[in-house]
Amino acid sequence: MAGAATAAFITTGTGVAQAQTTTPGPAGTAAGTTITNTAQASYTVNGNAQTAQSNTATFVVDRKVNLTVINTSSANTSVNLGQAGVVTTFQVTNNTNGTQDFLLSTSQLVPLGLLTGTDNFDLANLKIVVDNGDGVYNPATDVATFIDELPADQSRLVFVVGDIPASGTPTPTMATVGLDVTVAAGGAQGTQGTALIPTPLNTINQDAEVDVVFADNDNDGTLGFDIARNGQAWAYGAYQVTVTNVALTVSKTATVLTDPVNLIANPKALPGATVQYCLVANNSTVGTAASDVALTDVIPANTTYVANSLTIGGLAVGGACVLNGFQQNDDGTQATGPYQGAFNAVTKTVTARIPTLAGGTAVAAAFRVTIN
Repeated sequence: MAGAATAAFITTGTGVAQAQTTTPGPAGTAAGTTITNTAQASYTVNGNAQTAQSNTATFVVDRKVNLTVINTSSANTSVNLGQAGVVTTFQVTNNTNGTQDFLLSTSQLVPLGLLTGTDNFDLANLKIVVDNGDGVYNPATDVATFIDELPADQSRLVFVVGDIPASGTPTPTMATVGLDVTVAAGGAQGTQGTALIPTPLNTINQDAEVDVVFADNDNDGTLGFDIARNGQAWAYGAYQVTVTNVALTVSKTATVLTDPVNLIANPKALPGATVQYCLVANNSTVGTAASDVALTDVIPANTTYVANSLTIGGLAVGGACVLNGFQQNDDGTQATGPYQGAFNAVTKTVTARIPTLAGGTAVAAAFRVTIN
């Protein structure tokens, strides 16, 4: 009589990690991880327990490409006209289940529908650098131009840096910049990988090969519409010109240079003495220039203006002129230097014009009178 056989099937599986040593994060099991699985059968024949084991089924985890790019600021970056080296900060997160490089580029052409203000100027000398890990932009140490070997579920800061124009027509108020990030192949520290290319959709999955599948969200694009699943992501930031005034002060001193009795030896304010007035324009707002600064001074009663004595651009120490600047013509025609001065004999007014007074600097103008 033939013996009856009964069988129960038990499936067991093991994962052999090739690139993963910790519990998978949100990105999931690392691409390239080998997953193996076998099945067992247990049965009895005439009361004798028996087992049989299947072959091992093996496949590797494919690469699910995804990333996130955000501007870390919730508001526009406040800047001044003429300010150099302004910074806006982006955060790039690797949502791919593998360590990747990321290629970086920028554009000042804003997609339609994303602009929330009047973008009417572009930054000059625009560049992109990657944070060295301290979270603060430092031009001496933040020099990398691509993100190198960023592990899954990790983030890196990226700085977009540029210069604000000093002026413009219309007056610059806002500029928008975009950071474009493309997922690239990782593998070699210090070497920029090439942009990933997805496995064609009509390709049948091969168990022993790591396919590349783009799974990034529909959050990018440069033509006013977004293109989903292209291994890229954009984020945008804006620079807003907000400063409309600077801390500009003017100080004035009077120094007796000579008198008809003592000459230059400890001169006194006697009739016939020559007195030098010194006007110092100081702009203490660092980073913001004042344009077309005009200093005017009516000479006091009982004095006579010394012809062609006006100089502009002299060195000022402690509010006093210690070194004359560029000589000016009384009729308003420019004599030398970048400044322009004049004396109106009818109104007895001295005028000194400074085209640009840079932030954190001072310019002195000096003229002389004699005491009647």
